[in-house]
Amino acid sequence: MNSKQRAYLRKLGQTLEPLIRVGKDGIKPTLIVSVNDAFETRELIKVKMLQTVEDEKKSVAEFLITGSECELIHILGGTILLYKPNIKHNDISTYLRGLVKKR
Repeated sequence: MNSKQRAYLRKLGQTLEPLIRVGKDGIKPTLIVSVNDAFETRELIKVKMLQTVEDEKKSVAEFLITGSECELIHILGGTILLYKPNIKHNDISTYLRGLVKKR
């Protein structure tokens, strides 16, 4: 993914509300289930880490990336923005293909 594509996804992510909140329980397998469920109907999701989370932001992001096979777009404060192409709901991925440089 190139910088233009990431910038576009960050722009879209600004208007999204967090779908998933990580609380004091931290990293659990049910978190992966929630992320995968969210990716069934959308391509871009926002995960909010509450202040009670004891885990590091990067470790939570790595857990989500490996468990749901998605791509990390951005970490800002306690918010993680994730992207995974979706065959059924592919509005974003279709636009991203147009942002690829042609050589």
